[in-house]
Amino acid sequence: MPSMANVQRALFRVRERMAEACLRAGRSPDDVTLVAVSKTFPPEAVVEAVAAGQREFGENYVEEATEKMARVQALLAETAPDADLHWHLVGHLQSRKARDAVGRFHLIHSVDSLKLAGKLNDRCAAQRIVQPILLECNVSGEASKNGFPLHGWEGDSALFAAFADQVAQIAALPHLRVRGLMTMAPIVERPDEARPVFASLRALRDALQARLPGLALDHLSMGMTDDFEAAIAEGATLVRIGRAIFGARE
Repeated sequence: MPSMANVQRALFRVRERMAEACLRAGRSPDDVTLVAVSKTFPPEAVVEAVAAGQREFGENYVEEATEKMARVQALLAETAPDADLHWHLVGHLQSRKARDAVGRFHLIHSVDSLKLAGKLNDRCAAQRIVQPILLECNVSGEASKNGFPLHGWEGDSALFAAFADQVAQIAALPHLRVRGLMTMAPIVERPDEARPVFASLRALRDALQARLPGLALDHLSMGMTDDFEAAIAEGATLVRIGRAIFGARE
């Protein structure tokens, strides 16, 4: 597990790099939120990050996140009882896990089908809550990536229209709030090689906003440890960073 000093130094350096990327892009650092991806790391690592000022955390799996949230809360009870943490579900969410996910996360980044959205909405209705979500979009075309299949949407009006229709149906679900889009870029040798993927997601968001003006698509969740600066250059509002903060996973 990384030491307190290492986490603090890593967070400082990541935030510094984010601010520099914003400056180069002519953006305010306040426009980009760091989600520290704590998956596989113990609750103590989250507590160390909290002590360094971090408040937004990302997890991949509902079960791991649920256990970690409870343990973190217990550890913070004496040291930082008023810390207002926001937990994000950034990993793939299976339909059968929808009932366990609602109400636990500040934002679910990985809604990738109308079916999953419907299950989330039904569960939220039972709990009488509203769940903010992002729609995961596979704009790179990689078979290994989850998300609505949208590679080449720019030149395929039928593909875009079909997706926009699904988004409209999801947006009409009364217990969900669509807040934006999410994507994952392929692994590349140089971060700038990922920029076309991020630019495609930004353009998709803009096209959706124009077609569905009633939506408030404020967020673009894109960019991780190896490419977050390129994502910021293309408009990311949420960057999901784990390794650069907590170190390599075993």
